[in-house]
Amino acid sequence: MKRTDYIGWDEYFMGIAMFSAQRSKDNNTQVGACIVNDERKIVAVGYNGMPTGCNDDDMPWERDGETTLDTKYPFVCHAELNAILNRNSANLKGCTLYVTLFPCNECAKAIIQSGIKKVVYKSNKYADSESTKASAFLFRKCGVECEEYVPTTKNIILEL
Repeated sequence: MKRTDYIGWDEYFMGIAMFSAQRSKDNNTQVGACIVNDERKIVAVGYNGMPTGCNDDDMPWERDGETTLDTKYPFVCHAELNAILNRNSANLKGCTLYVTLFPCNECAKAIIQSGIKKVVYKSNKYADSESTKASAFLFRKCGVECEEYVPTTKNIILEL
């Protein structure tokens, strides 16, 4: 008889996104992403961080500064964009993106352009921001389905 307490696909893929977020060095918000094709195969993962080649210790991680250049915002690559750019050689057309935070408008454009057709997000804590409203608008106009992840009551503890 097979096990009956195994996790479902949404739990698995959102779990991968959540685990990926743990690689982020951002001291405020850690975001992870996992892109899955229609065969339920992972084709990419990503997390928010500095571009390849930038020493994390030399970069600003603050949210506020004297100028924007003193903050993380002009430099950090978001989890969704990292996943899109770092994908294996797979085509992303028709894929599903699992992400721990609803995408900003810049990531929404990359998601749409890459052919991703569904976004499953864990949190939308910036729902009232113009960036998030623009994302939702773009997704609606371009036929990208958005679905909030509904967690189960399961807790999984990984001891590494």
